[in-house]
Amino acid sequence: MLRRSLLAVPLALGAAPARAQWIPRQPIRILVGYAPGGTADIAARMAAETIQKRLGYSVIVDNKTGAGGFIALKAVAQAAPDGYTVGIGIMGQLAVGPVVPGSQIPLDLDRELVPICNLVGVPMVLIVRTNAPFKTIPELVHYARANPGKVSYASTGLGSTNQLAAEFLAAEAGGLKLIHVPYRGGAPAIADVAAGQVDLFFGNISEVVGQVRGGTVRALALASSRPNPMAPDLPLLTREIAALDINNWFGLVGPAGLPADIRTALAKLFIDAIADQSNAEALAQRGMVALAQDGAAFEALIRSDRERWAKVVKQGNIRAE
Repeated sequence: MLRRSLLAVPLALGAAPARAQWIPRQPIRILVGYAPGGTADIAARMAAETIQKRLGYSVIVDNKTGAGGFIALKAVAQAAPDGYTVGIGIMGQLAVGPVVPGSQIPLDLDRELVPICNLVGVPMVLIVRTNAPFKTIPELVHYARANPGKVSYASTGLGSTNQLAAEFLAAEAGGLKLIHVPYRGGAPAIADVAAGQVDLFFGNISEVVGQVRGGTVRALALASSRPNPMAPDLPLLTREIAALDINNWFGLVGPAGLPADIRTALAKLFIDAIADQSNAEALAQRGMVALAQDGAAFEALIRSDRERWAKVVKQGNIRAE
């Protein structure tokens, strides 16, 4: 009701005069809920450094880890909506968590945060043990159908994007019966695939490319509609199963109530920074792709991804830990 009355004010009082473009007058702080060196942290620091070099604005990256990255997002939600505190929100938090029963989310994502822009995406790769009896996606599907309940996949936990990716593959391939083996993190999951204890694992390309190049695991396909410069020769999973385009994204969010002009200015600032030509090589080396999506496009992506993952969650009867 309050929102309706506020929206009605311009009709009663006349259009408000246009505000000048917002320019930061003090340091912008980016809260990152993950440890330094990860994709979220790298994206934030890359944007921060570029903004500082190109425009001279001070941008500080502050790592606030814990609670699956939600400590940082909660702090963003509690900050003043003045443009000087923003945070990195990822697909697992903003699109997957809300549709997985049992997810522990300590804030109302839609009421307490506002999407500003999307920064980067990282496609997932399906890796398998080196002695797996299948070397292509059709061979995997054929083998899994002929041996229901015998093909296992690792994940980083119940309700994780790794689990959802594998269940998405199972559903899109006609209802394969796979065995889920959850781990507490990507490193032990990949290690057990390398040791031959588990058959499959979906991981961000940046997480698994080292093991693929080292020959300890085999990459079956890239879950993308286009090649990635980090591994340009990988077969594309979408050529066999069109829906399997899984791009983990990392975007910028701010506190609810952020004025539209500040949101627009921040989006331009960060999109221009991450897409700057000076970052092209660094992005490619990490398997990252710049995503030039403003607030409206980012919101639409969050909605569509929630719909997609909600179907996978229901089909696989998935619950969080």
